[in-house]
Amino acid sequence: MSDGWQESAKAWITDMGDRGDYGREFVLDTPMLERIRGRGFKSALDVGCGEGRFCRMMQDCGIRSIGIDPTEALLEQARRRDPAGIYQTGRAETLDFPDRTFDLVVSYLTLIDIPGIEPALTEMARVLQPGGTLLIANLNSYSTAGTWRRDANGESRFCIDHYLDARAEWVSWRDIHIQNWHRPLSSYMSPLLAQGLILRHFAEPEPVGGDPAEAARYRRVPYFMLMEWLKPEF
Repeated sequence: MSDGWQESAKAWITDMGDRGDYGREFVLDTPMLERIRGRGFKSALDVGCGEGRFCRMMQDCGIRSIGIDPTEALLEQARRRDPAGIYQTGRAETLDFPDRTFDLVVSYLTLIDIPGIEPALTEMARVLQPGGTLLIANLNSYSTAGTWRRDANGESRFCIDHYLDARAEWVSWRDIHIQNWHRPLSSYMSPLLAQGLILRHFAEPEPVGGDPAEAARYRRVPYFMLMEWLKPEF
């Protein structure tokens, strides 16, 4: 069964443009880049690289990167924009790389797209070198469990319900129609801890700049989370 990505790829590329949407450009890019700049990373895997946007950012930081994605139309766009880059068809649940290949593995807003979250996180840990970093940006689990509704006074409120029930849901905007997964936070934390990874950083980043109305909306709800995990050297 399709998850909608191949059918939505053209609309996604148009919607993202060169700079990404508001959440990427004004909320996540800055803290994600702060976690990788000047730290000596040499080789990175971008799991679910899409059209290659963050791969190009990492390469601008001097980090050799490989991007994988299951959607060929997005990979074609990545190769067009970065002919010298390496972009391969692949799925997070079955990474086609040897153990301990990369000193940095990145998942930038992709865990919500992955059906098999436990094997995917196991694979990300497997290909990470001891002493390496797994850097994750994801939709906050409170965000994926909620929806905006009007209360009795007509005020817009964000309501969270069925938080503990993991589920796939279809989301649509501007000709994009894709499947996203809601999972409670424990569905991510428990497999990562089971791999022996150590949480070194956790943040719910605030918006900085851009449209003030958009910034105000992003401040009302814990929209994103950012995690950095260390693979111990033993």
